[in-house]
Amino acid sequence: MKRVSAFAAIMMTIGLLLAPIEAAAAPIDEVKQLVNEHYFGELPSNLQSMSSIDDIILKLDPYSTYFSKEEFEAYTGSINNSTTGIGVIIEEHEKGIQIVSTFEGAAAALAGIEPGDIILSVDSATTKGMSIQQASSLITGKEGTTVQLEVLKTTNLTKTYKITRSKFTVPSATKQLLYGNIGYIGLNTFSDDGATLVQQAKEALQKQGATSYIVDLRNNGGGFVHTAEELVGLFPNSPYAYGLQMKKQNGLVKSVQQTSLFPANTKVLVNGYSASASEMVAGALLDQKSATLYGQTTYGKGSMQSFYTLSDGSYLKLTVANFTGPKGTVIHKTGVKPQITTTVGQELEKAHLDAILEANKTYKKMQALQNVPTTKEFTVTFTKTIAPNKQQKMELVKLGTASSVQVNIKQKSHNQFVLTPTAPLEKGAAYLLLIHPTFQTKTGEMMKTGAYVEVTVQP
Repeated sequence: MKRVSAFAAIMMTIGLLLAPIEAAAAPIDEVKQLVNEHYFGELPSNLQSMSSIDDIILKLDPYSTYFSKEEFEAYTGSINNSTTGIGVIIEEHEKGIQIVSTFEGAAAALAGIEPGDIILSVDSATTKGMSIQQASSLITGKEGTTVQLEVLKTTNLTKTYKITRSKFTVPSATKQLLYGNIGYIGLNTFSDDGATLVQQAKEALQKQGATSYIVDLRNNGGGFVHTAEELVGLFPNSPYAYGLQMKKQNGLVKSVQQTSLFPANTKVLVNGYSASASEMVAGALLDQKSATLYGQTTYGKGSMQSFYTLSDGSYLKLTVANFTGPKGTVIHKTGVKPQITTTVGQELEKAHLDAILEANKTYKKMQALQNVPTTKEFTVTFTKTIAPNKQQKMELVKLGTASSVQVNIKQKSHNQFVLTPTAPLEKGAAYLLLIHPTFQTKTGEMMKTGAYVEVTVQP
């Protein structure tokens, strides 16, 4: 068995259930027939002589697999985000099983497990060479039971975790109004109602005053194809969702057009763990210039799977196609490269920075301040004497957050002001100092344009 994630990692479905083929046939014969007719890839030369489904699956690509009825029910239920376990999306890795993402509030995240960590063993059983299905069966279990994980951290240190399994519901979509009336929407998985949840989040943020948006697909391992088609339809100038390459035909698939669209300056975040349906959306937006992508090249899973019901109630998940961007951008084994490449972990901060500056286009860029101490005071010097004015305004914004930092501002001399944060700055964080055009000279001359300073804090 190969590549089954309990949380829809790196998979995509064309339509969850297709009609079963002749019920009288034995499951292995059904599998052979389906593979022969629909599999997109090189067929095993000895397919007809193979004696077990396991042998067939081992000769197919990593994303084709076989489910018992119970495994399938657990799998499809998890795509829609209600389950029991530790709350991780996982993928095979040469060293073991890698964490693609964790779910906020679930046991793994609470224990300190992070995306990029690699599970080396589960209850002392090594995960090297283990399939996702095998790892998932060991990691999941009844509520209240415990599992011990030996984990290789991204720092190259090894740590052992003893985690109690618990019930949790994964929030498909999260939202927040960031500083500058910028709406942030995070989509964790392409659940059945994922596009609807994104649209609802957009409308709610719009009522709060959002004028531009950031959509976050980082660490999103995929899900339902129709959700991707609907999500692409939320962006302007996006008539197509993807190009489809099947065994017997090729073509363009249209997006599902929506009535309320994101503005053209919407920013979409991706990273190396954005896969499958996330890449379908990213490729569509890139090819049709419907939004700006920020982050790093995506995972590179541009193949598509379909589910087939077998006569005994089990299921075959079979790779039936590859998909590309609508204008031919190759995704499979390549990934989608964003227009704006950022440092890992700084995708939101960079997109937020650009969104703020777009709304303040006349502001002048001043020399950046890098690796400042957490106790930094900011001195702002003007070229002329500044008259006292209650309207004077400077703000220090922690990028990726909802509001500006609380500060004290004092006029130190006739042309100099000191801005002091009331609490230490966060280590490693990025800030933006905004000097608004609210200052006036003693002769009544107003500051013609604002200014800004990009600030990074020592790690």
